[in-house]
Amino acid sequence: MPVREIVLLGDPILRDEAAPIESFDDELRTLVSDMFITMAAAEGAGLAAPQVGIPRRVFVAEVSREEGAEPTRVALVNPVIVEASTEEDRSSEGCLSIPGVSEVVTRPERVVVEGFDPDGEPVRIEADGLLSRVLQHEVDHLDGVLFFDRISPLKRRMLLKKYRKLRAEEAAV
Repeated sequence: MPVREIVLLGDPILRDEAAPIESFDDELRTLVSDMFITMAAAEGAGLAAPQVGIPRRVFVAEVSREEGAEPTRVALVNPVIVEASTEEDRSSEGCLSIPGVSEVVTRPERVVVEGFDPDGEPVRIEADGLLSRVLQHEVDHLDGVLFFDRISPLKRRMLLKKYRKLRAEEAAV
């Protein structure tokens, strides 16, 4: 089960809407396993299939509510946000596909997400805090939306400039 390459900003797959999963089979379970391994290797909290070059509606997430607590581990197939609170949360977000930059993003504080596990069993998750934010961020990826799209145009330009500078510095090494 290999670590897969993470697709970076600029790859068109990150802007396309992912197609629904139709087969709950060994290929899907292998993808999910590889995604958990890839996410952990990159020290992320979530990873959507388009981020590893697969245009399908599946993501993984692993979030600890508090230091030392057992993390919540989620693999969701064909997820849909069915409820979102009117209360908002403003917190910093980053993205494995846009390494080295982060910005404060406003999102609903709580969400309810429904979908399926990799075996095709229905799943309903009621989340708040960091888990809510990660679930929303990953569903956005499946819709071709990046966290950059949820900040002001001025902040977006500044972050893009910073990101390009970081990439140029990495390429020069």
